[in-house]
Amino acid sequence: MYLRYAGAGVPELPEAAGGPQAACATRSRTVAGHWMEHKQTTKCNRAMMQPITILRNALSIQSTLKAYHPLLIEGHSRDDRDPRAVGDQIIYNLRESRKERNITKPFILITQGDPLTERGISAITRHVSAELEIKRCLVTLDEEYDSTHSDLADRVDVVYELKFSQLLSMLNEKTDQIGSTLEEAIERKLALKNAKRAELGKDPMAAWAKTYAMLQEVTKVTMKKICGEVTVAHTTDSIHPCSVTSFYEVGMELNLIDKEDMVAF
Repeated sequence: MYLRYAGAGVPELPEAAGGPQAACATRSRTVAGHWMEHKQTTKCNRAMMQPITILRNALSIQSTLKAYHPLLIEGHSRDDRDPRAVGDQIIYNLRESRKERNITKPFILITQGDPLTERGISAITRHVSAELEIKRCLVTLDEEYDSTHSDLADRVDVVYELKFSQLLSMLNEKTDQIGSTLEEAIERKLALKNAKRAELGKDPMAAWAKTYAMLQEVTKVTMKKICGEVTVAHTTDSIHPCSVTSFYEVGMELNLIDKEDMVAF
């Protein structure tokens, strides 16, 4: 059972004083800020939205997405750099990687519910998809994990949408139970990170860390399973060891994501 947290996006704060309760309080204030911004930009968001096809079952997910090469961009929601400059570097890296790996399928950018913002991962992904002229597919948490995640998600230029639980079910549909294996590995990784924090006299990571680490890893692993290939690009080389992004190591350690799938910043 995942720890539920009612927030939007994942501000990947290195730490929050006062432990999980204080982290949740900090996150609640952040969510409130996003909600104010969301209300102000909803009209713009809707105006820029294309008709979205909801992929309602495993068959529609597989038949729709298998024709694409899934691209995931991982980074901090709180990133004050110019998203165009960051995005341009990612685009250059992606083009080099595409040539080296001889990728022939068209990219589709998979986003994971970050709210519409002018900077940070949301803005970076919009710039990349616009410049490369590629489609966007949105994966959001079900309400049982986060009641506002879907409502606040950036849907600009999104053409397909599905839920986290659908991807998790697809990983667990066979006897190998990959989803359960990922969950156990994330729990172990989280315990190690918290043990190191305890040694330094720091509080544990926020209660929502596991849920969002699962969203990140389940999404990329399932996309690779569906399409037979995947690219994961990072927005920085300085990944904080206690950020959600840092859990990218889990998929690689389980040999579910290959080193060749990763594109460093």
